[in-house]
Amino acid sequence: MVQGTGSSVGKSTLVAGLARAYTRRGLKVLPFKPQNMSNNAAVTWDGGEIGRAQALQARACGMPASVDMNPVLLKPQGETGAQLVVQGQIEETVQARDYQNRKAFLMPYVLQSFARLALQADLVLVEGAGSASEVNLRAHDIANMGFAEAVNAPVVLVGDIDRGGVIASLVGTQVVVSKADAQRIKGFIVNRMRGDPSLFADGMQFVAERTGWQALGLVPDLPEARNLPAEDAVDLHEKLVQVGQHSKTISHQKAQLRVVVPLLPMIANFDDLDPLYAEPGVHLMLAKRGQPLPACDLIILPGSKATLSDLACLKEQGWDRQIKEHVAGGGYVMGICGGYQMLGDSIADPYGTEGPAGQAQGLELLKISTVLSRDKSLEHKEGKLAAEGSKVTGYEMHVGQTTGTDCQRPLIYLDQQSEGAISANARVWGTYLHGIFNDRAARMTLLARVGGTAFQPDGSWYTAGADLPESHDHTVEQALDVLAKHLEQHIDLDALLQLSAVPTGI
Repeated sequence: MVQGTGSSVGKSTLVAGLARAYTRRGLKVLPFKPQNMSNNAAVTWDGGEIGRAQALQARACGMPASVDMNPVLLKPQGETGAQLVVQGQIEETVQARDYQNRKAFLMPYVLQSFARLALQADLVLVEGAGSASEVNLRAHDIANMGFAEAVNAPVVLVGDIDRGGVIASLVGTQVVVSKADAQRIKGFIVNRMRGDPSLFADGMQFVAERTGWQALGLVPDLPEARNLPAEDAVDLHEKLVQVGQHSKTISHQKAQLRVVVPLLPMIANFDDLDPLYAEPGVHLMLAKRGQPLPACDLIILPGSKATLSDLACLKEQGWDRQIKEHVAGGGYVMGICGGYQMLGDSIADPYGTEGPAGQAQGLELLKISTVLSRDKSLEHKEGKLAAEGSKVTGYEMHVGQTTGTDCQRPLIYLDQQSEGAISANARVWGTYLHGIFNDRAARMTLLARVGGTAFQPDGSWYTAGADLPESHDHTVEQALDVLAKHLEQHIDLDALLQLSAVPTGI
């Protein structure tokens, strides 16, 4: 089990890299995360949803994603509440304080899912959640030491040196956890080292001597890892900053197509944007609350876990007015899933599916209306752009039905059925299809609508990205291979494997 000294220390990425590395050795590897909290989710092939990170780890193993890989998923709907998904299906909406009392009820589901995976694999790589030292949450814990205790899993602790204080965070974890939990930790990894690794050799030795844990590796920062899907909005912001800096270095060649994404509190499934990061002709900008939307060619409203709440935030920021002015001035707007719903005349949530029941006026840029329901659509889809016929692939993950006259101008066709909507002026588009930018031909076709000839097959930006694969999935595969080789060089994989144990108590 891979646990961390804190959130966002790189556990998910390390598990993905280790999964690919051990799979390359001929082992049948499966990933497992007892409890995840993320609005970046994936549709599984067995008809449910799990955290996007576990779907990526499954890909690293060369295996289809299963609901058993992440049996408990919490999808935040506000500061203190979240939608609870158990073994891929919505269970209920819970408040943070109430959830602590639900963990004992959830542990049997967690152990059931883990047992099914353990029977299928040579090696199960388990990812913890948050910090291993959250002793205030230790009672009934299912995410970290509570799970490790239940199945007798040896633990490897990961610290992030890029944050600073990594020695204190590693040694401090041993100090604050119980003696029994400290004994479960067998080794440690220091992640995201920048600069000369030899400068931290004494630090690695100090932690090993002070804790008695085995030093398994000092992992240098790997820029290619940013081609992998981000797990939460914090990672998304870091990624966008990095890409923005890269974009500025090439912008002198030719003016890029500027894409702005308003960062709303409950943003979800934002890996839809990843293919745009890879395009050399696109400058992707993230607008945070308190900032006006910068001048751009295209505004994208991504998915949302609480559409009415995010719509209210968008209006509070004055972004609704700026988006309408952008369209009136000849700009383009695209909405995906929750963002698509926001572009319409109205949204109603009569059952309180995504928060308090209610309804609100949308941005009125598409002649559509949406009514949210209790049922959720979770399906992989394949189709084509309605106008140009370019292939699109992806998935739907939404509640509710959208109808209206602009649906008579569909953006795409999925399984011969019209889907999405286009405004009468053709500058506002909406779709429920996550992954619409994955296939490069479709991506460049959509960008050509905004950016003109530069994104046509004989255009400058199309040519500039000629080495990009036909599908962004291949970019992810390449990044996983690079990550696996990187970890093979900087982690003692043999020693790590020797720490593994046969699970008990299942």
